[in-house]
Amino acid sequence: MDVVATGLLAEIPAEKGRVGRLRQARVAQILAAAVPLFAEKGFSGTSTAEIAARAALPKANVHYYFGTKDKMFRAVLDNILDLWLGAADHWITPERTPRDALSGYIRAKIALSRDEPDSSRIYASELLNGAPFLRDYLATALRRRVAGLAAVIAGWVAAGRMRPVDPVHLLFCIWAMTQTYADFSVQIGAVLDKPALDKRVFETGAETVCALVLNGLIMEDGDQ
Repeated sequence: MDVVATGLLAEIPAEKGRVGRLRQARVAQILAAAVPLFAEKGFSGTSTAEIAARAALPKANVHYYFGTKDKMFRAVLDNILDLWLGAADHWITPERTPRDALSGYIRAKIALSRDEPDSSRIYASELLNGAPFLRDYLATALRRRVAGLAAVIAGWVAAGRMRPVDPVHLLFCIWAMTQTYADFSVQIGAVLDKPALDKRVFETGAETVCALVLNGLIMEDGDQ
């Protein structure tokens, strides 16, 4: 996971020189080690000692930078949401055409499922467990972010550029269709007889999801 510019690291007070660079590097190193462990074993099944060993750092360093495993897990979740919502904010804007915006966002989400599958699995596990770390965030900050994206889509519908659709449920559908290539990669691989999903699988997935969404919603003159 690219943790350098997202989540917790964005909140670290700027420190000049070597000390600041070392701090950011250590935090990134710890989070990069934590992600695959949380994805494989879950929050309760992962120990701080395991994360430290995978990061090749003393356990004391992990506690120094994060304090508790809870704070580390929340930092991982924050980074995941920054990646996903950053892609949405980049693509779903009033200045873009609906076709460009939706196809770009779908392809970006498929790429994240390909490149960051552990992130998607961690998020799915958090929700399946009742969102103990994210419940408040989902009902406040995420709700506001989704409302902003939905307003852009509703504007396209009102302008006659898209067929009528509930914007929020459209986003739910896009999330489900794209994240399945990470969360259910074992099922996809078994059905396709592929031990590991290759580039072509993700390309075909992106093409299929784009066809479903764009052919179903974009008006003939929607990009004019």
